[in-house]
Amino acid sequence: MKTTSAAYIMENDQESRRLELKTDVRVVRDQARRAGLEPGMRVLDAVCGPGITTAALAEEAGEGGSAVGIDFSEDRIARAREAHGGARTEFLVRDILEPLEGLGTFDFIWMRFALEYYRAESFDIVRNLASVLREGGILCLVDLDYNCLSHHGMSGRLEKALRHVVDTLEARANFDPYAGRKLYSHLYRLGFRDIQVEAGAHHLIYGPLREVDEYNWTRKMDVLGDRISGDLPGYSGLDEFRKDFLAFFRDPGRFTYTPVLSAWGRKPPAGA
Repeated sequence: MKTTSAAYIMENDQESRRLELKTDVRVVRDQARRAGLEPGMRVLDAVCGPGITTAALAEEAGEGGSAVGIDFSEDRIARAREAHGGARTEFLVRDILEPLEGLGTFDFIWMRFALEYYRAESFDIVRNLASVLREGGILCLVDLDYNCLSHHGMSGRLEKALRHVVDTLEARANFDPYAGRKLYSHLYRLGFRDIQVEAGAHHLIYGPLREVDEYNWTRKMDVLGDRISGDLPGYSGLDEFRKDFLAFFRDPGRFTYTPVLSAWGRKPPAGA
């Protein structure tokens, strides 16, 4: 399995399943329409994972349109081709940290929940995507903000340890818990026009825990926790931390949410 792209910190053998389960295609299609995706457009889905978002974008592009999904993982691209390959979808192994020659140009480019894993390279990635967008085309960026950190009902001990995990990932693993608030700036710095921004909630969890939320957050705790070396404040080790987090998370009295921000705009003419 090819896994370049700055050593993606969520990489594990169940990552395709996690991405598929947590993706609501209705949300993807609604967001893309609001950002300006129309029938007949040629679409690029950057960091497409197992292809579920690419298929949704291709449906919005309609009979006269098409969608290309790119991802650095050969395994996820193979899964995308098997599950979502068709006359109007194409899947390619490409790394967004590398030049994107040979793809042609696109009318609409979509990237969702990717820049949070590329704190140092985020602006360069957006500029790289803009290089394959036609003049007047739309680039839509969607990402989380204050990622994994908004909870009510969590003990002080658990909150402190979770903050330590996120701070460590930010310092050592290129994770950006504040990727969402930077999206507008990326487009503005590149001279994009007609920029619009939306804010909402991605994770909005209260009452009985849904199976998909338990799976998603359990996998996140398992994978990200394994990336932490050293002691967790207030805990004897990762097993105790995971147990405490899951006890909190399964309590129907807790409240958890994560802000999601979207920014999109049109590429200016050359030299403008």
